[in-house]
Amino acid sequence: MSLQWALCVAQRPDILLSRPFMTHAFISSVARRFHYAALRSRLSSAFIAFIACSADASVSTPPSIPPRRVVTRANAAWLFVCAALVGSASLPLAAEARVKATHPSVNVSTVLPQSVMIGLQRAHVPLSSISVVVEKVGDRTPIVALNAGKPMMPASTMKLVTTYAGLSILGPDYRWRTSAYSDGTLDANGVLHGNLYIQGTGDPKLVPEELIDLVEKIHKAGIRGIDGALVLDKRYFDPSTRDLPAFDDDANAPYNVGPDPLLYAFKSLSFTLTPSPDGTVAIDVLPALAQLQIDNQMRAVNGPCRGEAASVSPTVTPTPNGTVVASFAGDYSVRCGPRTINVAVLDHSAFFAGGFLALWQQTGGTFSGTTREGAVPVGAKLVATHQGPILSDVVRDINKFSNNTMARNLFLSIGAAEEKPPATTAKSARAIEAFLRRDSIDMEYLTLDNGSGLSRDEHITALSLADLLQRANASPVAQVFVQSLPIAGVDGTMRNRLTNQGAGGNAQIKTGTLRDVRAIAGYVASADGNSYVVVSFINDPHSEAARAAHDALLEWVYQGPATGFSKISAPAAEPASAAPRGKPRKNPRTRGAH
Repeated sequence: MSLQWALCVAQRPDILLSRPFMTHAFISSVARRFHYAALRSRLSSAFIAFIACSADASVSTPPSIPPRRVVTRANAAWLFVCAALVGSASLPLAAEARVKATHPSVNVSTVLPQSVMIGLQRAHVPLSSISVVVEKVGDRTPIVALNAGKPMMPASTMKLVTTYAGLSILGPDYRWRTSAYSDGTLDANGVLHGNLYIQGTGDPKLVPEELIDLVEKIHKAGIRGIDGALVLDKRYFDPSTRDLPAFDDDANAPYNVGPDPLLYAFKSLSFTLTPSPDGTVAIDVLPALAQLQIDNQMRAVNGPCRGEAASVSPTVTPTPNGTVVASFAGDYSVRCGPRTINVAVLDHSAFFAGGFLALWQQTGGTFSGTTREGAVPVGAKLVATHQGPILSDVVRDINKFSNNTMARNLFLSIGAAEEKPPATTAKSARAIEAFLRRDSIDMEYLTLDNGSGLSRDEHITALSLADLLQRANASPVAQVFVQSLPIAGVDGTMRNRLTNQGAGGNAQIKTGTLRDVRAIAGYVASADGNSYVVVSFINDPHSEAARAAHDALLEWVYQGPATGFSKISAPAAEPASAAPRGKPRKNPRTRGAH
């Protein structure tokens, strides 16, 4: 039992008697009272937050306007707009038939709340581009269902499929192992005359605080020096899964880092620049790499923090002698203060070897050999094993911070566990689909690619994801799964959303963001104590401008029955005093899925 769970029960024991186990109102009611960060490893979690996710930027959201029960004359113009929008929102016949077959009482094309319609209209998003499902927890009859059976790109809400399957198949206490072997002899001075092998199994959270444990265990086994090769055994994942092309044209973005059996620190360097009034700029880097050198030509200036004085982009260049030089040049304003820049560099093997040897040398070890990939030979001696964090901790980082690389490693680990290594994406997809069938979750239109949502080829319907959320809430892993989701206005990718609204602290929502895609999926604890499943996808060139519509949907669900939740009337017209709408701003290339 976790600390926050025990504290919750102590404060509100009536919840356990009045609601089904793990209702989300219960968990969310204490979000503001207990700071989750205090319960986590601050170092590794901060590193994950910096390196591996791009959190949603905050936007100002107009206050929700309660739906009206009666259509007035003032609604006529708005209804005309709605009719035009709804015209293109019908489902394919097969999808509509499936919705009706699995949920006979669903009105497939219900009317959305007024505040949501206003948000969509302002963003110029037609109803054909949005799918929505709202259900009461424990009741799979949707209250709202629009385009519910239409396959959509879910962006990072696909991580819910991967993490729920991972928790259920592997178990919340599952741990990855990273092991060291030797095949030589050890002399009296602790020098290994032979090779040291490092075998990985895809630990998604092998960060410096974790890898140092393996290094220290090798030292405790008597090895102080290596007079041979450092050999990396990466056979746990099939070569076809590694060193893949970047999702977009930003190859150095941490969100583009692919999976690897020896993933170390997300294959990314975190540079922190600190300007000083004396004209210098200090540059610190995490993690340390043995082959890394920093060429610092930066100057601190007193001008405003904008333009070139605020923009810093290092150049990372491998050299013929094996070193890697990170070059910084130009002016940096003192007014900008400390700033962290995250850059994905090198390939996985070079990055792991550099990180391992840096820690090895920092702890007094010596190394005079080379590094390469290879298999642990038969007869090699097991020297040490490091066990990574338990899966429940990993899932929390994946969902809170929308870590693509960790999700992809978990996805492949599922395939390796169910169908034996080496893992492939096909094995993982089969394993997850088979589990969902056993769990009686209908995923007819599910298409899996890498399990993270950082893909244009992954699709799911809002209805299927709602079914998964319902099943997860009633499963043995419910507590771990639900607590892994970002809390609106509190933490993760939802920390800057709904901060001043009722849903803040009462909605546990996984977000999803790609260019032309916005998604939300999770649970909302309503004002009257009920809990609801909410799923919505927007696939449209104007989706970036429609985030306010999603926030309005969450706030509307939070208000619940108090505003006539179960009887949605046609939306009212936008107030005449509203500011004129301009053209939607251009949709820039958005950073990776989160």
